[in-house]
Amino acid sequence: MAPQVIDHKGGVWSIAVPIPDNPLGHTLVHLLETDRGPVLIDTGWDDPDSWDTLTAGITACGFDPADVHGVVITHHHPDHHGLSATVRETSGAWIAMHAADTAVVRRSRAAEPGQWLDYVLVKLTTAGAPDDHLEPLRAARAAGRGRKLPGRRAALPDRAIEPGELLDLAGRRVRAIWTPGHTPGHVCLHLEETHPAQQGAPATARPTGFGRLFSGDHLLPGITPHIGLYEDPDDVAPDLLDRGDPLGDYLDSLERIARLAPAEVLPAHQHAFPDAGGRVRELIAHHEERLTDLRTLLREPLTAWQLATSMQWNRPWTEIPAGSRTIAVSEAEAHLRHLVKRGHVEPVAGSMPVRYVAV
Repeated sequence: MAPQVIDHKGGVWSIAVPIPDNPLGHTLVHLLETDRGPVLIDTGWDDPDSWDTLTAGITACGFDPADVHGVVITHHHPDHHGLSATVRETSGAWIAMHAADTAVVRRSRAAEPGQWLDYVLVKLTTAGAPDDHLEPLRAARAAGRGRKLPGRRAALPDRAIEPGELLDLAGRRVRAIWTPGHTPGHVCLHLEETHPAQQGAPATARPTGFGRLFSGDHLLPGITPHIGLYEDPDDVAPDLLDRGDPLGDYLDSLERIARLAPAEVLPAHQHAFPDAGGRVRELIAHHEERLTDLRTLLREPLTAWQLATSMQWNRPWTEIPAGSRTIAVSEAEAHLRHLVKRGHVEPVAGSMPVRYVAV
C-alpha cells in the first residue's frame, strides 16, 4: 500500500506513519526541504512497518532516506521520537530536542523497569488507587516482570533546541517555540515564511496570519492533549507548592501560540487546520470548565483516584483499561496541582492516601 503523503507546498510534506495498536492511528511526520537536504520533524513509532512507511514516504517526497540531514523532535514520546535512532543509523542525521525532554530520555534509558514500578506504586498508593488496581503491579514487581518502557531504543539527541532560536536549517526560517505542558520540553516550530496560498492569491482568498506552525501534540484540531506529571522520582520537592505546574505551563503556552497567529497549523495527528486562535480558545475553555467542575466535586475531601473516577473522559470509567486509568489519575493530579497553585484547593493535612478539598 502506498504511504499517505501530502504535499503542503513550499517544500513541506507530511507522511502518515502508523502507530501499532493505537486508536490515534498514525503520527504525521513532516518533511521540510532545506538547502542541505530534507529535515524531518518527528519520526514515528519504533516498529518495522512504521519504518517501512516512513522510508516509502520519504521516497515519495523525492528523496532517499540516506539523504536526511537532520531530525527535530517536538517531544520525547515514542510515537514521535521512536525511530530517531534508525534514521540516524541510515543517514547520519543530527537529532535535536529541548533539554527538558532530553533529560527525560536520559532518565528513561538509565532506569531499570523495577525502579519505574516502585515509583508508580508509590504514586498510585498516595493517590488512593484500590487494591485491585495495585495488585497486578505488585505481582509484576515481585516477579521481576517490570516492563520495559517504550522508546528506550530512540536516539539520545546531539543538539539542544533553545527557546526562541532560529534553527540552523539552510534556506529556511524556522523558529523554536517552547510549549511545555504535554511534556516539559515540548516545542512547536514556526515556519516564518509566507504561506504558499497567500502568494499571488486575491486578498479575499488568502489565509490570515503569518507562516505555518508545526504544533506536535500541543495543538490538535479535535483532540485535547494529555497533561500529566513528569517528575524525577529522585527529585520531588516535599511541598506541593514548590513542584511544577504542567497544566499552568500548558495554558500559558497556548496563549503564546494564540498571539503568534500562524496562517495554518500542521499538527502531528489528525490533519492540518487554520485558526490556531480559535482552537486555543476552545482548549482553554475546556480546561477552565474542568477546573470549575473539580472545585464543585471537592466540596468534600477526595483522593486523586476518586476524582479521576468522577471526571469526564472519552468513555465511561468502567471501560477504561488499567494502564489508561493510571494516565487518567496523572491528569487528575495535574489539575489538582494547578488548583492548589491558584489557592482554590488544598491537601487535607495528615491524610494518607492524600485527600484534597476546596477552600
